[in-house]
Amino acid sequence: MHDSYILSIDCGTQSIRAILFDKKGNLIGKVKKEFNPYFSRNPGWAEQNTDVYWNNLKEVCCDLQRKCCDKWNDIIGVSLTTQRDTSVCVDKNGNALRPAILWLDQRSVKNIKPLSTMDNIVFSAIGMKEQVEKFRRQFNANWIKENQPEIWEKTHKYLLLSGFLTYKLTDKMVDSISSQIGYIPFNYKKKAWAKPNDFKSKIFTIEREKLPKLVSAGEILGYITKKASLATGIREGLPLVAAGSDKGCETLGTGCFSEKQGSISLGSTATIQTTTSKYFETTRFLPPYPALIPNHYNPEIEIFRGYWMISWFKKEFALKETQEAKEMDIQPEKLLNQRLKEIPPGSHGLMLQPYWGAELKMPEAKGSIIGFGDVHTRIHIYRSIIEGINYALREGIEKIEKKSGVKMEKILVSGGGSQSDVICQITADMLNRPIIRVQTYETSGLGAAISGFVGLKVYDTFEIAVKKMVHDKDVFEPNGENVEIYTKLYNRVYKKMYASLRNIYKDIRKITNYPS
Repeated sequence: MHDSYILSIDCGTQSIRAILFDKKGNLIGKVKKEFNPYFSRNPGWAEQNTDVYWNNLKEVCCDLQRKCCDKWNDIIGVSLTTQRDTSVCVDKNGNALRPAILWLDQRSVKNIKPLSTMDNIVFSAIGMKEQVEKFRRQFNANWIKENQPEIWEKTHKYLLLSGFLTYKLTDKMVDSISSQIGYIPFNYKKKAWAKPNDFKSKIFTIEREKLPKLVSAGEILGYITKKASLATGIREGLPLVAAGSDKGCETLGTGCFSEKQGSISLGSTATIQTTTSKYFETTRFLPPYPALIPNHYNPEIEIFRGYWMISWFKKEFALKETQEAKEMDIQPEKLLNQRLKEIPPGSHGLMLQPYWGAELKMPEAKGSIIGFGDVHTRIHIYRSIIEGINYALREGIEKIEKKSGVKMEKILVSGGGSQSDVICQITADMLNRPIIRVQTYETSGLGAAISGFVGLKVYDTFEIAVKKMVHDKDVFEPNGENVEIYTKLYNRVYKKMYASLRNIYKDIRKITNYPS
Protein backbone atom coordinates (compact mmCIF):
# COMPACT_ATOMS: atom_id res chain seq x y z
CA MET A 1 0.00 0.00 0.00
CA HIS A 2 1.36 3.42 -1.00
CA ASP A 3 1.78 6.28 1.45
CA SER A 4 -0.32 9.38 0.85
CA TYR A 5 1.06 12.90 0.66
CA ILE A 6 -0.11 16.50 0.75
CA LEU A 7 1.59 19.09 -1.44
CA SER A 8 1.92 22.33 0.55
CA ILE A 9 2.54 25.55 -1.35
CA ASP A 10 3.88 28.32 0.91
CA CYS A 11 4.21 31.75 -0.72
CA GLY A 12 5.95 34.29 1.50
CA THR A 13 7.21 37.82 1.00
CA GLN A 14 10.68 36.89 -0.24
CA SER A 15 10.33 33.27 -1.38
CA ILE A 16 7.97 30.46 -2.31
CA ARG A 17 8.20 26.79 -1.37
CA ALA A 18 6.62 23.59 -2.63
CA ILE A 19 6.82 20.94 0.09
CA LEU A 20 5.68 17.33 0.26
CA PHE A 21 4.53 16.03 3.67
CA ASP A 22 3.42 12.54 4.64
CA LYS A 23 0.70 11.81 7.19
CA LYS A 24 3.26 11.49 10.01
CA GLY A 25 4.46 15.04 9.44
CA ASN A 26 7.70 14.04 7.75
CA LEU A 27 9.03 16.46 5.16
CA ILE A 28 9.59 14.25 2.11
CA GLY A 29 10.82 16.84 -0.36
CA LYS A 30 11.11 20.61 -0.77
CA VAL A 31 11.98 23.16 -3.42
CA LYS A 32 12.40 26.84 -2.59
CA LYS A 33 12.78 29.82 -4.91
CA GLU A 34 13.70 33.31 -3.71
CA PHE A 35 12.66 36.55 -5.39
CA ASN A 36 12.94 40.26 -4.73
CA PRO A 37 10.16 40.99 -2.23
CA TYR A 38 8.83 44.08 -3.98
CA PHE A 39 9.55 47.06 -6.19
CA SER A 40 8.85 50.63 -5.20
CA ARG A 41 7.91 53.33 -7.70
CA ASN A 42 7.49 55.92 -4.96
CA PRO A 43 8.82 56.25 -1.39
CA GLY A 44 6.91 53.95 0.93
CA TRP A 45 5.29 51.90 -1.84
CA ALA A 46 5.68 48.13 -2.04
CA GLU A 47 4.28 46.34 -5.09
CA GLN A 48 4.91 43.07 -6.88
CA ASN A 49 3.93 41.81 -10.31
CA THR A 50 1.57 38.88 -9.80
CA ASP A 51 3.48 36.91 -12.45
CA VAL A 52 6.38 36.74 -9.99
CA TYR A 53 4.23 34.70 -7.60
CA TRP A 54 2.60 32.53 -10.26
CA ASN A 55 5.73 31.86 -12.32
CA ASN A 56 7.73 30.92 -9.23
CA LEU A 57 4.87 28.72 -8.02
CA LYS A 58 4.93 26.86 -11.33
CA GLU A 59 8.69 26.50 -11.14
CA VAL A 60 8.88 25.10 -7.59
CA CYS A 61 6.07 22.62 -8.28
CA CYS A 62 7.67 21.38 -11.50
CA ASP A 63 11.07 21.10 -9.79
CA LEU A 64 9.55 19.18 -6.88
CA GLN A 65 7.79 16.83 -9.30
CA ARG A 66 11.17 15.96 -10.83
CA LYS A 67 12.74 15.61 -7.38
CA CYS A 68 9.96 13.40 -5.99
CA CYS A 69 8.82 11.69 -9.17
CA ASP A 70 8.38 8.31 -7.43
CA LYS A 71 5.89 9.83 -4.97
CA TRP A 72 4.14 12.38 -7.15
CA ASN A 73 1.21 10.12 -8.08
CA ASP A 74 0.55 9.41 -4.39
CA ILE A 75 -0.32 13.06 -3.66
CA ILE A 76 -3.95 13.12 -2.52
CA GLY A 77 -4.39 16.88 -2.23
CA VAL A 78 -2.88 20.36 -2.23
CA SER A 79 -2.95 23.09 0.43
CA LEU A 80 -1.93 26.73 0.02
CA THR A 81 -0.68 29.28 2.53
CA THR A 82 0.53 32.78 1.72
CA GLN A 83 1.72 36.07 3.17
CA ARG A 84 -1.06 38.20 4.59
CA ASP A 85 -2.66 41.50 3.57
CA THR A 86 -1.36 41.50 0.00
CA SER A 87 -4.16 42.51 -2.36
CA VAL A 88 -4.85 41.85 -6.05
CA CYS A 89 -7.52 43.35 -8.31
CA VAL A 90 -8.71 40.95 -11.02
CA ASP A 91 -11.13 41.28 -13.92
CA LYS A 92 -13.91 38.81 -14.84
CA ASN A 93 -11.36 36.52 -16.46
CA GLY A 94 -9.15 36.46 -13.38
CA ASN A 95 -6.44 38.63 -14.93
CA ALA A 96 -4.60 40.93 -12.55
CA LEU A 97 -5.38 44.54 -13.43
CA ARG A 98 -2.35 46.02 -11.68
CA PRO A 99 0.57 44.84 -9.53
CA ALA A 100 -0.25 43.41 -6.11
CA ILE A 101 0.01 45.86 -3.20
CA LEU A 102 1.94 44.27 -0.34
CA TRP A 103 1.47 44.39 3.41
CA LEU A 104 4.66 46.49 3.55
CA ASP A 105 3.11 49.31 1.50
CA GLN A 106 2.71 52.67 3.25
CA ARG A 107 0.91 54.78 0.63
CA SER A 108 -1.94 56.95 1.80
CA VAL A 109 -5.10 58.42 0.29
CA LYS A 110 -5.07 62.23 0.04
CA ASN A 111 -8.77 63.04 -0.32
CA ILE A 112 -11.00 60.72 1.65
CA LYS A 113 -14.79 60.94 1.49
CA PRO A 114 -16.04 62.27 4.86
CA LEU A 115 -17.88 59.91 7.18
CA SER A 116 -21.45 60.71 8.14
CA THR A 117 -22.03 62.97 11.14
CA MET A 118 -23.40 60.01 13.13
CA ASP A 119 -20.39 57.81 12.32
CA ASN A 120 -18.05 60.62 13.38
CA ILE A 121 -19.90 60.97 16.68
CA VAL A 122 -19.75 57.21 17.31
CA PHE A 123 -16.06 56.84 16.46
CA SER A 124 -15.18 59.92 18.52
CA ALA A 125 -17.13 58.57 21.50
CA ILE A 126 -15.12 55.34 21.54
CA GLY A 127 -11.81 57.14 20.99
CA MET A 128 -11.27 55.70 17.53
CA LYS A 129 -11.81 58.64 15.18
CA GLU A 130 -8.13 59.26 14.45
CA GLN A 131 -7.40 55.56 14.03
CA VAL A 132 -10.40 55.06 11.74
CA GLU A 133 -9.22 57.92 9.53
CA LYS A 134 -5.80 56.32 9.36
CA PHE A 135 -7.30 52.95 8.39
CA ARG A 136 -9.37 54.59 5.66
CA ARG A 137 -6.38 56.47 4.25
CA GLN A 138 -4.20 53.36 4.25
CA PHE A 139 -6.87 51.14 2.70
CA ASN A 140 -5.47 49.99 -0.66
CA ALA A 141 -8.86 49.91 -2.36
CA ASN A 142 -9.48 53.56 -1.44
CA TRP A 143 -6.13 54.51 -2.98
CA ILE A 144 -7.05 52.65 -6.18
CA LYS A 145 -10.46 54.35 -6.29
CA GLU A 146 -8.82 57.77 -5.92
CA ASN A 147 -5.82 57.33 -8.22
CA GLN A 148 -6.82 54.57 -10.65
CA PRO A 149 -10.63 54.72 -10.91
CA GLU A 150 -10.55 52.93 -14.27
CA ILE A 151 -8.87 49.96 -12.55
CA TRP A 152 -11.52 49.87 -9.82
CA GLU A 153 -14.28 50.06 -12.42
CA LYS A 154 -12.87 46.94 -14.12
CA THR A 155 -12.27 45.10 -10.84
CA HIS A 156 -14.48 42.02 -10.68
CA LYS A 157 -12.97 40.68 -7.45
CA TYR A 158 -10.70 42.20 -4.83
CA LEU A 159 -8.62 39.25 -3.66
CA LEU A 160 -5.89 38.61 -1.16
CA LEU A 161 -2.87 36.78 -2.60
CA SER A 162 -4.26 33.49 -1.28
CA GLY A 163 -7.45 34.02 -3.27
CA PHE A 164 -5.55 35.00 -6.41
CA LEU A 165 -3.37 31.87 -6.36
CA THR A 166 -6.43 29.75 -5.54
CA TYR A 167 -8.03 31.09 -8.72
CA LYS A 168 -4.92 30.34 -10.77
CA LEU A 169 -4.99 26.72 -9.54
CA THR A 170 -8.75 26.02 -9.58
CA ASP A 171 -10.45 28.67 -11.72
CA LYS A 172 -12.61 29.49 -8.66
CA MET A 173 -12.75 32.92 -6.99
CA VAL A 174 -12.94 31.55 -3.46
CA ASP A 175 -10.69 31.75 -0.42
CA SER A 176 -10.21 30.39 3.09
CA ILE A 177 -11.75 32.15 6.07
CA SER A 178 -8.44 31.64 7.90
CA SER A 179 -6.60 33.65 5.23
CA GLN A 180 -8.73 36.79 5.65
CA ILE A 181 -6.27 38.99 7.48
CA GLY A 182 -5.73 42.54 6.33
CA TYR A 183 -7.45 45.80 5.45
CA ILE A 184 -10.74 44.21 4.40
CA PRO A 185 -14.38 44.41 5.61
CA PHE A 186 -14.20 41.15 7.57
CA ASN A 187 -15.95 40.40 10.87
CA TYR A 188 -13.29 38.47 12.78
CA LYS A 189 -15.60 37.47 15.62
CA LYS A 190 -18.20 35.93 13.31
CA LYS A 191 -15.63 34.86 10.68
CA ALA A 192 -17.65 36.29 7.80
CA TRP A 193 -17.81 39.36 5.60
CA ALA A 194 -19.00 42.35 7.61
CA LYS A 195 -22.61 43.40 7.16
CA PRO A 196 -23.37 46.91 5.81
CA ASN A 197 -24.04 48.37 9.28
CA ASP A 198 -20.81 46.93 10.73
CA PHE A 199 -18.22 49.64 11.38
CA LYS A 200 -15.66 47.66 9.32
CA SER A 201 -17.86 48.08 6.25
CA LYS A 202 -17.83 51.83 6.85
CA ILE A 203 -14.02 51.87 7.07
CA PHE A 204 -13.21 49.36 4.32
CA THR A 205 -15.77 50.17 1.66
CA ILE A 206 -15.85 47.45 -0.96
CA GLU A 207 -18.92 46.45 -2.92
CA ARG A 208 -20.02 43.05 -1.63
CA GLU A 209 -20.01 41.54 -5.12
CA LYS A 210 -16.29 42.31 -5.43
CA LEU A 211 -15.45 40.00 -2.49
CA PRO A 212 -14.88 36.25 -2.95
CA LYS A 213 -16.82 33.36 -1.46
CA LEU A 214 -15.26 32.07 1.78
CA VAL A 215 -14.95 28.54 3.14
CA SER A 216 -13.58 27.15 6.41
CA ALA A 217 -10.12 25.63 6.75
CA GLY A 218 -10.30 21.95 5.91
CA GLU A 219 -12.97 22.44 3.26
CA ILE A 220 -12.31 22.04 -0.46
CA LEU A 221 -11.74 25.28 -2.36
CA GLY A 222 -11.80 23.65 -5.79
CA TYR A 223 -9.90 21.22 -7.97
CA ILE A 224 -6.70 21.61 -9.98
CA THR A 225 -7.65 22.51 -13.53
CA LYS A 226 -6.14 21.05 -16.68
CA LYS A 227 -4.51 24.41 -17.45
CA ALA A 228 -2.98 24.62 -13.97
CA SER A 229 -1.88 20.99 -14.19
CA LEU A 230 0.00 21.59 -17.44
CA ALA A 231 1.69 24.65 -15.90
CA THR A 232 2.63 23.15 -12.52
CA GLY A 233 2.83 19.39 -12.99
CA ILE A 234 0.20 18.91 -10.26
CA ARG A 235 -2.23 16.17 -11.27
CA GLU A 236 -5.49 17.46 -12.76
CA GLY A 237 -8.49 17.01 -10.50
CA LEU A 238 -6.62 16.99 -7.17
CA PRO A 239 -8.52 18.90 -4.46
CA LEU A 240 -7.15 22.19 -3.17
CA VAL A 241 -7.98 22.16 0.55
CA ALA A 242 -8.42 25.45 2.41
CA ALA A 243 -5.66 26.19 4.93
CA GLY A 244 -4.88 29.67 6.28
CA SER A 245 -2.41 32.52 6.46
CA ASP A 246 1.29 31.80 6.88
CA LYS A 247 1.29 32.81 10.56
CA GLY A 248 -1.88 30.85 11.34
CA CYS A 249 -0.43 27.78 9.64
CA GLU A 250 2.82 28.21 11.59
CA THR A 251 0.89 28.31 14.86
CA LEU A 252 -0.94 25.10 13.95
CA GLY A 253 2.28 23.56 12.61
CA THR A 254 4.05 24.06 15.94
CA GLY A 255 1.21 22.34 17.80
CA CYS A 256 0.01 25.45 19.66
CA PHE A 257 -3.45 24.48 20.91
CA SER A 258 -4.09 26.60 24.02
CA GLU A 259 -3.28 29.84 25.84
CA LYS A 260 -0.65 27.99 27.88
CA GLN A 261 1.46 27.88 24.75
CA GLY A 262 2.78 30.68 22.61
CA SER A 263 3.80 30.39 18.96
CA ILE A 264 6.57 32.74 17.91
CA SER A 265 7.36 33.28 14.25
CA LEU A 266 10.85 34.60 13.57
CA GLY A 267 10.02 35.54 10.00
CA SER A 268 9.95 38.69 7.85
CA THR A 269 7.30 39.87 10.28
CA ALA A 270 7.95 38.55 13.80
CA THR A 271 4.81 37.61 15.70
CA ILE A 272 3.64 36.03 18.94
CA GLN A 273 0.32 34.18 18.74
CA THR A 274 -1.62 31.83 20.91
CA THR A 275 -4.73 29.71 20.24
CA THR A 276 -7.95 30.18 22.16
CA SER A 277 -11.66 29.41 21.93
CA LYS A 278 -12.36 32.84 23.47
CA TYR A 279 -12.61 36.02 21.44
CA PHE A 280 -10.50 38.78 22.98
CA GLU A 281 -8.61 41.77 21.62
CA THR A 282 -5.03 42.17 22.84
CA THR A 283 -5.19 45.79 21.72
CA ARG A 284 -8.54 47.55 21.61
CA PHE A 285 -10.26 47.21 18.22
CA LEU A 286 -7.47 44.98 16.85
CA PRO A 287 -9.16 41.57 16.61
CA PRO A 288 -7.72 38.08 17.04
CA TYR A 289 -7.39 36.30 13.72
CA PRO A 290 -9.38 33.22 12.62
CA ALA A 291 -7.46 30.06 13.54
CA LEU A 292 -7.52 27.02 11.29
CA ILE A 293 -9.02 25.02 14.16
CA PRO A 294 -12.83 25.35 14.13
CA ASN A 295 -14.29 27.85 16.63
CA HIS A 296 -10.85 29.09 17.67
CA TYR A 297 -8.89 32.33 17.31
CA ASN A 298 -5.24 33.37 17.15
CA PRO A 299 -4.67 36.56 19.21
CA GLU A 300 -1.45 38.12 17.94
CA ILE A 301 1.09 40.83 18.58
CA GLU A 302 3.11 41.78 15.52
CA ILE A 303 6.59 43.27 15.20
CA PHE A 304 6.07 44.85 11.81
CA ARG A 305 9.46 44.37 10.14
CA GLY A 306 10.83 41.58 12.35
CA TYR A 307 13.47 39.42 10.72
CA TRP A 308 13.28 41.52 7.57
CA MET A 309 15.74 43.62 9.58
CA ILE A 310 18.31 40.84 9.10
CA SER A 311 18.06 41.33 5.33
CA TRP A 312 18.41 45.07 5.90
CA PHE A 313 21.47 44.52 8.10
CA LYS A 314 23.13 42.19 5.57
CA LYS A 315 22.63 44.71 2.79
CA GLU A 316 23.79 47.76 4.72
CA PHE A 317 26.48 46.45 7.10
CA ALA A 318 27.50 42.85 6.43
CA LEU A 319 29.35 42.92 3.12
CA LYS A 320 32.43 41.36 4.79
CA GLU A 321 30.44 38.44 6.22
CA THR A 322 28.50 38.02 2.98
CA GLN A 323 31.74 37.69 1.01
CA GLU A 324 33.26 35.32 3.58
CA ALA A 325 30.14 33.17 3.58
CA LYS A 326 30.23 32.95 -0.21
CA GLU A 327 33.82 31.69 -0.07
CA MET A 328 32.81 29.15 2.59
CA ASP A 329 29.73 28.12 0.54
CA ILE A 330 27.33 28.85 3.42
CA GLN A 331 24.52 31.34 3.96
CA PRO A 332 25.60 34.72 5.43
CA GLU A 333 23.11 34.24 8.30
CA LYS A 334 24.92 31.10 9.40
CA LEU A 335 28.22 32.96 9.72
CA LEU A 336 26.58 35.95 11.42
CA ASN A 337 24.80 33.68 13.90
CA GLN A 338 28.08 31.97 14.79
CA ARG A 339 29.53 35.39 15.61
CA LEU A 340 26.65 36.18 17.94
CA LYS A 341 28.54 34.08 20.49
CA GLU A 342 31.33 36.68 20.51
CA ILE A 343 28.96 39.26 22.04
CA PRO A 344 27.69 38.96 25.64
CA PRO A 345 24.01 39.06 26.64
CA GLY A 346 22.82 42.68 26.45
CA SER A 347 25.34 43.56 23.72
CA HIS A 348 27.46 45.65 26.11
CA GLY A 349 24.48 47.96 26.70
CA LEU A 350 23.47 48.46 23.07
CA MET A 351 19.66 48.57 23.09
CA LEU A 352 17.46 48.50 19.99
CA GLN A 353 13.76 49.19 19.60
CA PRO A 354 12.58 47.52 16.36
CA TYR A 355 10.19 50.12 14.98
CA TRP A 356 11.68 49.98 11.47
CA GLY A 357 8.22 50.31 9.94
CA ALA A 358 5.19 52.47 10.75
CA GLU A 359 3.53 51.09 13.88
CA LEU A 360 -0.27 50.85 13.82
CA LYS A 361 -0.90 52.26 17.29
CA MET A 362 2.26 54.40 17.37
CA PRO A 363 2.37 56.02 13.91
CA GLU A 364 5.12 58.46 14.94
CA ALA A 365 7.46 55.71 16.22
CA LYS A 366 10.88 55.27 14.66
CA GLY A 367 13.52 52.61 15.11
CA SER A 368 16.20 53.49 17.62
CA ILE A 369 19.51 52.17 18.93
CA ILE A 370 20.96 53.67 22.11
CA GLY A 371 23.99 52.99 24.28
CA PHE A 372 26.76 53.20 21.68
CA GLY A 373 30.40 53.21 22.79
CA ASP A 374 33.78 52.60 21.20
CA VAL A 375 33.58 48.91 22.14
CA HIS A 376 30.70 48.28 19.77
CA THR A 377 31.07 46.60 16.38
CA ARG A 378 28.65 45.72 13.61
CA ILE A 379 28.19 42.30 15.27
CA HIS A 380 27.00 44.14 18.37
CA ILE A 381 24.43 45.81 16.13
CA TYR A 382 23.46 42.41 14.73
CA ARG A 383 22.95 40.94 18.19
CA SER A 384 21.06 44.04 19.32
CA ILE A 385 18.61 43.48 16.43
CA ILE A 386 17.93 39.91 17.61
CA GLU A 387 17.58 41.14 21.18
CA GLY A 388 15.39 44.10 20.22
CA ILE A 389 12.93 41.84 18.39
CA ASN A 390 12.83 39.54 21.42
CA TYR A 391 12.19 42.43 23.82
CA ALA A 392 9.22 43.40 21.66
CA LEU A 393 8.01 39.76 21.62
CA ARG A 394 8.28 39.63 25.41
CA GLU A 395 6.16 42.77 25.61
CA GLY A 396 3.64 41.07 23.30
CA ILE A 397 3.52 37.95 25.47
CA GLU A 398 2.73 40.08 28.52
CA LYS A 399 -0.11 41.83 26.67
CA ILE A 400 -1.68 38.53 25.58
CA GLU A 401 -1.31 37.02 29.07
CA LYS A 402 -2.98 40.06 30.62
CA LYS A 403 -6.01 39.62 28.35
CA SER A 404 -6.23 35.83 28.52
CA GLY A 405 -5.49 35.54 32.23
CA VAL A 406 -3.30 32.52 31.42
CA LYS A 407 0.49 32.35 31.65
CA MET A 408 2.33 30.96 28.64
CA GLU A 409 4.36 28.09 30.06
CA LYS A 410 6.35 27.34 26.92
CA ILE A 411 7.06 28.92 23.58
CA LEU A 412 6.99 27.09 20.25
CA VAL A 413 9.24 28.68 17.65
CA SER A 414 9.24 28.71 13.84
CA GLY A 415 10.37 30.81 10.90
CA GLY A 416 13.81 31.37 9.41
CA GLY A 417 15.40 32.61 12.65
CA SER A 418 14.42 29.39 14.43
CA GLN A 419 17.00 27.44 12.41
CA SER A 420 19.74 28.95 14.57
CA ASP A 421 20.50 27.25 17.91
CA VAL A 422 22.12 30.47 19.09
CA ILE A 423 19.03 32.57 18.35
CA CYS A 424 16.78 29.96 20.01
CA GLN A 425 18.94 30.05 23.16
CA ILE A 426 18.96 33.86 23.23
CA THR A 427 15.17 33.76 22.88
CA ALA A 428 14.82 31.30 25.77
CA ASP A 429 17.01 33.51 27.98
CA MET A 430 15.13 36.68 27.08
CA LEU A 431 11.63 35.26 27.46
CA ASN A 432 12.55 33.13 30.50
CA ARG A 433 10.62 30.18 29.12
CA PRO A 434 11.56 26.91 27.42
CA ILE A 435 11.79 27.34 23.66
CA ILE A 436 10.63 24.28 21.73
CA ARG A 437 11.52 23.58 18.12
CA VAL A 438 9.57 20.92 16.26
CA GLN A 439 10.85 18.49 13.64
CA THR A 440 10.85 21.06 10.83
CA TYR A 441 11.16 24.82 10.65
CA GLU A 442 8.77 24.68 7.68
CA THR A 443 5.88 24.90 10.11
CA SER A 444 3.72 27.03 7.83
CA GLY A 445 3.83 24.32 5.19
CA LEU A 446 3.26 21.68 7.87
CA GLY A 447 0.19 23.54 9.17
CA ALA A 448 -1.21 23.69 5.64
CA ALA A 449 -0.55 19.95 5.23
CA ILE A 450 -2.37 19.23 8.51
CA SER A 451 -5.39 21.09 7.15
CA GLY A 452 -5.14 19.05 3.96
CA PHE A 453 -5.10 15.69 5.75
CA VAL A 454 -8.03 16.73 7.97
CA GLY A 455 -9.99 18.02 4.99
CA LEU A 456 -9.50 14.76 3.11
CA LYS A 457 -10.55 12.70 6.17
CA VAL A 458 -7.20 11.04 6.76
CA TYR A 459 -7.62 12.43 10.29
CA ASP A 460 -10.98 13.15 11.91
CA THR A 461 -9.94 16.32 13.75
CA PHE A 462 -7.19 18.92 13.80
CA GLU A 463 -6.24 17.80 17.32
CA ILE A 464 -5.67 14.20 16.22
CA ALA A 465 -3.73 15.35 13.16
CA VAL A 466 -1.43 17.57 15.27
CA LYS A 467 -0.70 14.69 17.67
CA LYS A 468 0.25 12.48 14.73
CA MET A 469 2.13 15.09 12.68
CA VAL A 470 3.87 17.54 15.07
CA HIS A 471 6.83 16.27 17.11
CA ASP A 472 8.97 18.24 19.57
CA LYS A 473 12.62 17.95 18.51
CA ASP A 474 14.75 20.45 20.47
CA VAL A 475 14.23 22.20 23.81
CA PHE A 476 16.22 25.28 24.83
CA GLU A 477 16.04 25.97 28.56
CA PRO A 478 16.68 29.50 29.90
CA ASN A 479 20.08 30.25 31.43
CA GLY A 480 19.49 31.83 34.86
CA GLU A 481 22.39 34.31 34.71
CA ASN A 482 21.37 35.55 31.29
CA VAL A 483 17.71 35.75 32.33
CA GLU A 484 18.68 38.12 35.15
CA ILE A 485 20.60 40.43 32.81
CA TYR A 486 17.84 40.53 30.21
CA THR A 487 15.07 41.02 32.78
CA LYS A 488 16.83 44.07 34.25
CA LEU A 489 17.48 45.56 30.80
CA TYR A 490 13.89 44.89 29.74
CA ASN A 491 12.26 46.44 32.82
CA ARG A 492 14.68 49.29 33.46
CA VAL A 493 15.65 50.29 29.92
CA TYR A 494 13.61 48.80 27.05
CA LYS A 495 10.17 49.46 28.53
CA LYS A 496 11.11 53.13 29.08
CA MET A 497 12.57 53.80 25.63
CA TYR A 498 9.40 54.58 23.71
CA ALA A 499 7.98 56.89 26.38
CA SER A 500 11.29 58.74 26.58
CA LEU A 501 11.66 59.12 22.82
CA ARG A 502 8.04 59.64 21.81
CA ASN A 503 8.17 63.44 21.61
CA ILE A 504 11.45 63.25 19.70
CA TYR A 505 9.83 60.85 17.22
CA LYS A 506 6.97 63.33 16.80
CA ASP A 507 9.41 66.16 16.05
CA ILE A 508 11.24 63.98 13.52
CA ARG A 509 7.91 63.30 11.83
CA LYS A 510 6.90 66.98 11.77
CA ILE A 511 10.25 68.18 10.45
CA THR A 512 10.85 65.49 7.82
CA ASN A 513 7.26 64.38 7.11
CA TYR A 514 8.45 60.76 7.29
CA PRO A 515 6.64 58.54 7.89
CA SER A 516 3.72 60.54 6.54
